[in-house]
Amino acid sequence: MSDAHHQGDAPFFIIGSERSGTTLLMALLGHHPRIAVPEVTWYYPRFSAYLHTYGDLNAAENFRTLVSEMAFGLKTPFFGLPWNPRTIVDELVAAAAKRDFPSAFAAIIGAYATAQAKPRWGEKTPHNLYYVRQILADFPNARILHLVRDGRDVAVEQLQSAFGPTNLHAAAVVWKRTAQEAARLRAELPATVWLDVRYERLAQDPAGEMRKVLDFLGEAWDAQVLDFHHGVIARRRALTRDHRQLGDQVNTRYIGLYQQHLSLHEQGVFVGVAGDELRASGYGVEVAPIATSAADAQRYDELDQRIRAATLDAPEGHLVYESYNDWLADQREERRQRGIWRSQAPAGTPANAPDWPAEFLSGQRAPSLWKRRFAIAPRYQGSDLVL
Repeated sequence: MSDAHHQGDAPFFIIGSERSGTTLLMALLGHHPRIAVPEVTWYYPRFSAYLHTYGDLNAAENFRTLVSEMAFGLKTPFFGLPWNPRTIVDELVAAAAKRDFPSAFAAIIGAYATAQAKPRWGEKTPHNLYYVRQILADFPNARILHLVRDGRDVAVEQLQSAFGPTNLHAAAVVWKRTAQEAARLRAELPATVWLDVRYERLAQDPAGEMRKVLDFLGEAWDAQVLDFHHGVIARRRALTRDHRQLGDQVNTRYIGLYQQHLSLHEQGVFVGVAGDELRASGYGVEVAPIATSAADAQRYDELDQRIRAATLDAPEGHLVYESYNDWLADQREERRQRGIWRSQAPAGTPANAPDWPAEFLSGQRAPSLWKRRFAIAPRYQGSDLVL
């Protein structure tokens, strides 16, 4: 093993469009004997963007509130670990090196890694794509793993999932914007920090691609990663319709889905929205683009928002997941009314995504406007898995 291996055990972050393979890579790397990768946290979009709402974090009470909400706001409670809810916040506060967000983040993910008896941790939240610059400011030695996948296949899986865009145009817009942001970051960051992991290559040659990923991270190859489907996270995820494929070995069954599931017209609509980004990402375009009028684009966007809200409490909906997101927003508002917010409150949306609603970036599955319009009441317990 080279001297570069294990230098500093730098953290890493898995990012990309939702349904691009981020969960698969999370499961693969989390099965490495030295690496712990917990379930998705959404910590950067849901907390770092709103740190002004906690007041001065040097105040013990304010910092404790931040840590408490980060620990109890996880969609998979305590990452599935047997943490004692009476003592865990005190333990995490004590473990934090400083009273700031990066220290709270490292203390929580580090506690998960310690429970796994692993010296290194990574984290997977797709929308951290929009917070890469802040991540690297907080963790200067971090590594970024970005999943690249044909946007049309991404759209097919999103339309079949219990979350995400609900019509093809909306899915194309989401993928286009993620591809554009990834292109900006790729041009700006050195190859020692940023690595593109192409889903199709990973599916076709999992051992070869994982060797490249582990080498980028400075870790030794271990064939154990290919047995990820026996791991706790993969087996748990495989119980859901959206992630059933995690119960099996890596395979190529999900490459080229769009050729079977999208009509030529639908393919043309996608190309009309994101054809340039498809080509720039290395994917062929077989059909002519079909332009969408501004009026139709607005209609597709509103229909997407309405359907997302109306189906939250439907079978396999994400109402419990969404309710925890809403709970965090309610806590922020309560602190505002108590006068805890700092006077200079930054926007909840990063500067590189000014036209994206903060709710979308934070992983909200439906806009609050339509949840109120349809009187969707929160629910904090359910029989379905909450991821």
